[in-house]
Amino acid sequence: MTVPADLPDWVAILTSVLVLLGAGLTLIGTVGLLRLKNFYARVHAPTLGTTLGVGCVLLASILYFTVLQSRPVLHEVLIAIFVTITTPVTLMLLVSAALHRDWDEGNGHVPMQPRLGPDTKEQE
Repeated sequence: MTVPADLPDWVAILTSVLVLLGAGLTLIGTVGLLRLKNFYARVHAPTLGTTLGVGCVLLASILYFTVLQSRPVLHEVLIAIFVTITTPVTLMLLVSAALHRDWDEGNGHVPMQPRLGPDTKEQE
């Protein structure tokens, strides 16, 4: 990508820092997805990495195109709103489905008990 000649240096530097920060946060979320041990931990890391990483990239885009076009560019705000809303909702739905899968329902008086797998011993 080439930087236009009329773009101030501070904008180019700040945009670069925000894009690199966003990419780094997204990378951390991806590494967390690969390295964490169970589903519940795995689903948490990419959610935070994606939300914060995309937020930084969107801030960089807003700054760059606002200065370049000499007018406020706010299209990215819609993207940020949708990502901020849909990512946690997706996390909650996935975790809810996993909890439903992993736990038996109680009868109202008995608390929910973990389902015993084939390799675990019954607890008495």
